[in-house]
Amino acid sequence: MNLLSEITDEEIKADILHKLFRKKKWGGSHTAFENLYKWCEKRYAHRYKKVGEMLIKEGLLISKPTSYGLQVSLNPRKKSEIITIIRRWFEKDVF
Repeated sequence: MNLLSEITDEEIKADILHKLFRKKKWGGSHTAFENLYKWCEKRYAHRYKKVGEMLIKEGLLISKPTSYGLQVSLNPRKKSEIITIIRRWFEKDVF
């Protein structure tokens, strides 16, 4: 069985949002885009990067280009949507 097929993009999306939520990375508090896939197992890194880019396009993550690299944070305007996604996958860990 292909191990990459065991985890869905929706689970990756929730994992990224959950980790940023736990680190309180909202609005002005940001982290390097690379951290989105440094947190995961190496075999999933390319998928985490792809899903991270999708989250930016969807507006759930705010991107901030800097001289030292792309920074991202959770979009406070999409807080309820973000929390709904997190709760779907991490019901017991969040609130």
